[in-house]
Amino acid sequence: MIADARPLQPEFVPGDVRHRDGEIDALTSTLRPVLDGQHAEPILLHGPSGTGKTCIARHAVDRLRSEVVDLHTQYVNCWQDYTRFKTLYRLLEGIDRAIDVHRQSTPRDELVDRLRDGLDDPYVAILDEVDQLTEKEVLYDLHRVRGLSVVLIANAEEELFSVLEGRVASRFKTATRIHFDRYGTRELVGILEDRVRWGLHEDAITDDQLRWIADAAGGDARIAIATLRAAAQEADRRGLDRLTTDAIEAAAPKAKAEIRRKNLEKLTDDQRTLYDIIEEQEEIAPDALYEAYREEVAEAKSRRMVRNYLRKMRRYNLVTAEGEGRARTYQLVS
Repeated sequence: MIADARPLQPEFVPGDVRHRDGEIDALTSTLRPVLDGQHAEPILLHGPSGTGKTCIARHAVDRLRSEVVDLHTQYVNCWQDYTRFKTLYRLLEGIDRAIDVHRQSTPRDELVDRLRDGLDDPYVAILDEVDQLTEKEVLYDLHRVRGLSVVLIANAEEELFSVLEGRVASRFKTATRIHFDRYGTRELVGILEDRVRWGLHEDAITDDQLRWIADAAGGDARIAIATLRAAAQEADRRGLDRLTTDAIEAAAPKAKAEIRRKNLEKLTDDQRTLYDIIEEQEEIAPDALYEAYREEVAEAKSRRMVRNYLRKMRRYNLVTAEGEGRARTYQLVS
C-alpha cells in the first residue's frame, strides 16, 4: 500500500506546491533582495491552522537556498522555543555560534551581539507560531540585526500585534502581510492527489474517497493528510492493496485525535495549567480562571497574555468559549 511514507508526513515539504501561487509569488518577491546579498523586510504569513503557511515558507526558503550559495537559514518553532533565550539560541545554532552558550550564565544581550557579529552572509529565519513568544521583545532584537531577514508565521495578525510593545510593533508595521485562506474541497483533493502519487501504490484510492477525505477535513490540509496517512496505515496493517471506505471513515476521527494530542503536547507550562483548570472545573468564567491560574503558578503572566493563550488554544480546537464579556465561560472541546 505505502510506497514512500515521507509524503504522508506532516513536515514533508513538496518540491511543487499547489494552489498557493499568489502567496508564493508575494513571499519570493519580498525575499528577492536576499539574492543580491541584501536584507529583506519582515514578512508575516497569517491565517487559520492547516492552510499551508509553514509549508509555503519552508518551500520558498528552500528555493532561495538553491539560488544563493552563501546563505544561512533556520526554522524556529516558537511554540517549543518560546522564550527570548531559546529563540536566540536556535538562531545562533543556524550559524554554528551556539557551542559554548550556557543557559544559566550567558547574558541574553551577549546572544544578540553574537548573532550580530557572526553574520557575514545573509540569513533568513522562519519564526513559526510567533504569537507563542512569551518575550516578544526578541523581535526588536532581531530587527536590529543587520543581514537577518525574518519570516513570521501566526494565526491572526491582530492577535499578534495587539500584544506587542510600542517599539516592537512600530518596527513591524511595515511588514509585508500575506493572508492564507482555508482550502476549498477541490484544492484539498489536488493536494491529496500529489501525496497519493508520491506515497502510495497506483490505484490505492478512488477519486470519490479523496473527495470524502477533503470534505471531512473542513479546509484543513493537516487533517486531510493525517486522515490519508491513518487510512493507509490501517490498510497496510490489514495487508490490503486498496483503501476501503470503512478504513477511511474510521481514520478521520483518529487523525483529528492525533492532531489534538500533538497540540496538547506542545502547550507551554502556563497553557497546560489553564487547560487543566478548565478540565477540572468543566466550565469556568474568565475571572475565576485567571485567579485559579495565579494560585497554581509561581510567576503568573498578565491577563492580556492569558487571553492570548486562550485564543491560541481555541484556534487549535482545544478550548471553546461561550458568551461574551462577563457572561463568557470556557470549556474543553469534547
